[in-house]
Order: sequence, then structure tokens, then C-alpha cells
Amino acid sequence: MRPAGSGEGAPSHERLPRAARIRRGIEIREILRKGSRTRASHLEVFWLPDPVSGPRFGTIVPKHGHTVVERNLVRRRLKEIGRTEVLPRLRSSGRDTAVLVRSRPSAYGTPFSTLRDELVRITEGLCSEPSSSS
Repeated sequence: MRPAGSGEGAPSHERLPRAARIRRGIEIREILRKGSRTRASHLEVFWLPDPVSGPRFGTIVPKHGHTVVERNLVRRRLKEIGRTEVLPRLRSSGRDTAVLVRSRPSAYGTPFSTLRDELVRITEGLCSEPSSSS
């Protein structure tokens, strides 16, 4: 018998490393205020070069009139994409960047694969940009 919640996602012991998390409100506000932004169908992505802390990832999932269960599903999906796709791409390209993803109302009910494709496309564009911190 499999434990509850074990599906296609990562095993429960695999987490976003603590040093790679954007958690504090002051950090989030700084990225929102000073960072660059791009919008896609389901996500809004903010990024800010962060040469001191290295690549980091965070999420914002507004209520948009949905339940806590629905919000947590979107949050868990985005965190998993950040851990498995975004951070490795940033590290391999040498980009020390803080990436903050805010879900748009259409992200609720969107399949994992669609969110992943959208965020990977944005990340690849970010990694291919010339670095402004030279």
C-alpha cells in the first residue's frame, strides 16, 4: 500500500533546499519592486540578480477565490517545477538569480505539464539573456 499523497510527484523527502528558498516578505517585496517581470498565460515571473545568495526560487499563489486545497496544489506544483527544472537550469547557466513565480487565476485547474512547459520556456529565455551583472 502506498502512503497518502504519493502520486506522480517527487518523494516527500525531496524538498527545495532551504538556501534556495525565497521566504521572507522583505525579499519578496524587493524582487517585486526592483526585479524584471514577464507574463505568460498562467504565470507571472519576476527575477532579480542575486550574486550573494546564488539561484533561489519562491512562489506566490493568491487566493483568486479558490479553496486552500486548490491553492496548495498549485503551490506544490510550482515548487516542484522550481526544484527540478528552474534551479538546475539557473545553476548550469551560471545565473545567480532570484526567481519568484506568481500564479494567475488561470493557473488553477491547469495541468502540471502545462505549468512546467510555461515556466521552463520562461527560464530558458532568462538563462539565454546576456548577464547584466558584469
